[in-house]
Amino acid sequence: MLDIGYALSNRFPDPPQTDYRRADAHALRHDLFCGDVYLADTESDRELSTAWGWVPVLDFAWALCDIVELLDRDPMGSRAARPQRAELDFTESTDRMLFERRFGWVDITSDWTPAEEPPLSFSHAELRREARDFLHDLLADLSDMHEDLAENPVIWTLQARFPRVS
Repeated sequence: MLDIGYALSNRFPDPPQTDYRRADAHALRHDLFCGDVYLADTESDRELSTAWGWVPVLDFAWALCDIVELLDRDPMGSRAARPQRAELDFTESTDRMLFERRFGWVDITSDWTPAEEPPLSFSHAELRREARDFLHDLLADLSDMHEDLAENPVIWTLQARFPRVS
């Protein structure tokens, strides 16, 4: 089973003068809510995580949802034998998280994991569901911390674009 999580950093706090209600997409994606993220396979007790403290957590959730949809562009869907690839790059470094979908399964690895370590592997449907749940749960947590964030039109658009799936 896939578990996606995060921890906000104390070393990189948001500027105290931030107007969360009016923050634009760039600020929300790149300048706010820094911390670390992880993807974990709870059955094999393995995870892929960052430990840098500066990863824009909302950007990660947003990009992960985008990647899941990008990996679903082949008209053959889960019957597609040809691999579909995507990567999530971390802006402040050269490190990347790599995704490859084939036959409805997505393998996830990264530049910083040893080459001999097998990738995490999840069904595309599970990855989509968990990525969207993570996004919505994260937005709820951030809105609890910063009430004005829930009134930001960028957040409304993001929630509408990636609704929860069952």
